[in-house]
Amino acid sequence: MSKYSELYNYIKKEILTNQISYGGKLPSIRKASELFGVSRTTVQSAYFDLAADGYIMSEPKSGYYVSYKPTIKKNKTINKKSNYNIIYDFTSDRADKESFDFNLWRRYIKSALRQDERLLSYSESQGEIELREALSDYIRENRNVNASADRIVVGAGVQNLLGVLCSLIDKKDNVSFPDKSFIQGISTFADYGFNITYRNKNAKIIYVSPSHMTRFGDVMPNKRRIELVKHSAQNNSIVIEDDYESDFLYNSMPTPSLHALSGGSNVIYIGSFSKLLLPSIRISFMVLTEELAEKYKENIYKYNQTASKTEQIALCQFIRDGHLKSQIRKTRRFYTSKTKSFAELLTKEFSDANVEISENALQIKMSVPFDKSIDIFEKSGLSVYVEKYENGIINLVLNTSSIETKKFQNAINLLKQAIV
Repeated sequence: MSKYSELYNYIKKEILTNQISYGGKLPSIRKASELFGVSRTTVQSAYFDLAADGYIMSEPKSGYYVSYKPTIKKNKTINKKSNYNIIYDFTSDRADKESFDFNLWRRYIKSALRQDERLLSYSESQGEIELREALSDYIRENRNVNASADRIVVGAGVQNLLGVLCSLIDKKDNVSFPDKSFIQGISTFADYGFNITYRNKNAKIIYVSPSHMTRFGDVMPNKRRIELVKHSAQNNSIVIEDDYESDFLYNSMPTPSLHALSGGSNVIYIGSFSKLLLPSIRISFMVLTEELAEKYKENIYKYNQTASKTEQIALCQFIRDGHLKSQIRKTRRFYTSKTKSFAELLTKEFSDANVEISENALQIKMSVPFDKSIDIFEKSGLSVYVEKYENGIINLVLNTSSIETKKFQNAINLLKQAIV
C-alpha cells in the first residue's frame, strides 16, 4: 500500500471512529508532513481526496476541518441503565461511611502535609521506605509473610502492580485465572503478551485470590492451598496470591497465606487496603520473590511511584500507631453484623427462599422462586447480580456494603415487590 493510501485510510478511520470529531482541525500540510514522515505532496493528495469524499473541508487561509459527522451507535447496556434510577445497589463494593473514622484519618493526612521538606520531592519509586518497613511488620504479624522492605513494592492499586510484575517476567507464558471475573488482571497480562487461560494447573503463572475465589466470596480450603503450593513447587510455576479480603472470615477459621505455606520461594503476595480503609485510598503492595526483587532493583529507574506520597506517609504512621489493627477488628465486626442483619430480614420476608452467607461475610446468596423478566430489578430501582436463573428459580448474590443499615427494610420491600 502506498504512503498516500496509508495516510488517507488512517485519517479516514480517525474521523469515522470520532477520534477527530466533527469540526476538528487537521494539522497543516507542513505539520502533517513532519508528523507522518511523508512529503508535502503526499499529504496534499490525501487531503484533497478526503475533501472530495466529504470527510474534510478547506477553509481559505485557515486550514482543513472535519466535515463528516459519524453516526454513533448507541450502547444498549449504558442507555438501558441510564433509563432507571438505581436506589439500592447490591453489586457495589462502595464502603459504608460508618465503617471508617474520617476525623482520625484527616489528622494523619494533616500531619503528613506538615512535612514540607519530604513533600518537595517525588516519592521513592519502590514506595516510601518507612511505609515498606511498616508493611513488612504488618504482614509478618497478620499473615506470617516474612519479607524485608527491600522486597516490597508499593503502588496505586493492584492493576498497577501487576503491570510492574509483567515487565519483570521475561517469558510471556501461559497465565491461569480462576474465572473471567478477574477483568483487570486478565487485561493487564493480555496487554503484556501473556496467553490467558482458566483453571489451568499446567500454566507457568497461576493467579489466585484464596479469600475471595468467586463472586460469592468462597474461601480456598487449607487442603487445596497445600496442594497448590506443592504443585507449583514441583512444576516451577509462579503463584500470584492476591490476598484480597483475607481479613474477612465468617464461617471458617483463619487460613494461612500461600506465601507462608511455600516459604515465599515461588509465591508473589499482593495486598491492599481498599476494603479495610476506603476504596479511594489507592495504596496496594506486592512482595516479590528474591529473584524478581533483584531484577526490580536493576531496573528501578524505569518505574515511577503512582501512589500518593502524602497518603503513604499518613498510612505509615496510621499503621505504626496501631490503628490498622483496630480498623481490621472494627470493619470485620461492622460488615459481619450488616450481612447477618440483612440475611435475617431476607429469611423473615421470603419464607420460600434459601438464604446463605458467604464465608467472608460480605455477600449473601438467595435462591427464590421467580417467574418474571430480570429487567424487573432495574425497573424497580435495584442493581443485583444474577448468578443463575433456570427452572423457575433465581439465584442472586447480594452485597450490602453500600446500603445504610437504617434503609435495609426499604431495600427488602423493593426486592420483594420485584420478585413476588
